[in-house]
Amino acid sequence: MNFALILFILLVVTGALWALDRFVARKRRAVGAAEPKWVEYGASFFPVILVVFCLRSFLVEPFKIPSGSMLPTLLVGDFILVNKWTYGIRLPVINKKIIDVNEPQRGDVMVFRFPNDPSLDYIKRVVGLPGDKVEYIDKKLRINGVAMSQAPAGDYLHADRLYYSPSFVEKLGEVEHRIIVEKEAPAFVSQVTQYPFRENCTYTSRGVSCTVPAGHYFMMGDNRDGSFDSRGWGFVPERNIVGKAFFIWFNFSDLKRIGSFH
Repeated sequence: MNFALILFILLVVTGALWALDRFVARKRRAVGAAEPKWVEYGASFFPVILVVFCLRSFLVEPFKIPSGSMLPTLLVGDFILVNKWTYGIRLPVINKKIIDVNEPQRGDVMVFRFPNDPSLDYIKRVVGLPGDKVEYIDKKLRINGVAMSQAPAGDYLHADRLYYSPSFVEKLGEVEHRIIVEKEAPAFVSQVTQYPFRENCTYTSRGVSCTVPAGHYFMMGDNRDGSFDSRGWGFVPERNIVGKAFFIWFNFSDLKRIGSFH
């Protein structure tokens, strides 16, 4: 469901009703006459919808985490806020950038429209920038020939299934974050689709190596063996960027999650 489009249509309809009432119908109504139903249930909602539309389109947008691909950073059921302007001001609905602000950096947690189906929003961590050579071989990450530090961080308990996974602290750029790497899982990429610039990637039994094309980004989940990401479906074009995740504002199962995003 394209909620942005639905909100835009509601804005246009209620805005037209509000303008019709404000500049035409109101002047023709008798003093003290009750407002017609189309004003009460249509035009009166315009200011509220306008505020919601502007906040959601240009400032922050809420999302709910649907899967465990970003464990342990984000849990299933986390409600997060996404900064819509940090990567540039974009026109709503068509998502066209009109003002540059900042570019995505390695380590950012970014929401984007899934390249294979732009109606879906995905969330992953930025690993490769345009022009980078990204290698994930034997479950170790290298960028432009430099190995990313990976220090043991103890076992992570999956509370829903009551089992432990090895976790590590990885550093991407200036960002340190925890990742999960399953020892028993195979190193090769088990699910690969056909995607633009597929020729930029080489797959082996030990993993994958890709050169990120201009205007694109290489994304990976922190749950390295439980994430379907750029290793399998390719690169995220700049036009698909939605914004940068920065805050957990609620989780029905664990109120301590509020504000714990890092």
